[in-house]
Amino acid sequence: MKVANNCTVQTVLSTLELSGDTSKLPTKKKVSSRERILRAAIELAREIGPAHLSLDAVAARAGLSKGGLLYTFPTKAKLLEAVVEEYMKEHEHAMEVHETLQKGDKNRVARAFLDVYRVQADEEPPACGVLAALAEDPGFMVPVRQYHRAFLDRMIKDTTDSDTALIVYLAVAGLECSKLMECEILDDEEQRAVLCRLENMLIES
Repeated sequence: MKVANNCTVQTVLSTLELSGDTSKLPTKKKVSSRERILRAAIELAREIGPAHLSLDAVAARAGLSKGGLLYTFPTKAKLLEAVVEEYMKEHEHAMEVHETLQKGDKNRVARAFLDVYRVQADEEPPACGVLAALAEDPGFMVPVRQYHRAFLDRMIKDTTDSDTALIVYLAVAGLECSKLMECEILDDEEQRAVLCRLENMLIES
C-alpha cells in the first residue's frame, strides 16, 4: 500500500486500520516487572517520604508479590541502586532529546539543560528516588556526583563562556534542590524571570 508523502502520521495509522493491515501498526510496549517496580518505588518515595520506603509497600504498589520483587531485586540496596541508575538514564535521555531541538550550535547543551528544567518544573521532583537511596546509603551519591560532574564538563566544553555555563548549572541545580527539599521561595513569575535571564546570558555570551 502506498501512502502519500504529505500524509500525517494519524492519517497513515487510520488508513492502515481501515485497510485491515494492522501488521504495520505500532504496538504498545509491555511494561516489564523491573519498570513497574522502579516506578512504584519512585512514586512511593514522593508520597510517603524516602525514609519510609519499604519493599512490601513497593511490591504492593507494583502489583507483585514480595517474592516477585525479590526475584528482580534481591535486596533493598539493589532496588535503590537501580532507582539511582534510572534517574541518571532519564535525565540523559531528556538531554539528548532537547539537544536535538536546539537551533544553532552555540551553547546547545546549556540551552537544552534549561529546557529540560522548564519541562520538569511543573512535575513532581524526579529525584525523590535518589533521596530514598541516600536515606539508605549515602554511598549512592557517588555515581550521581560523577554523572553530574561529567555532564557539567560536557556543558563547559560545548559553551562559548565557561563562567556563564557554571552560573547556569548552579542556578538550575539550586532550583531543582529547593523543589526537591520543599523549600522553594520563588513564585512562578520570579522563577520565569530567572530562567529568562539565564537564557539571555547564554545568547549574549
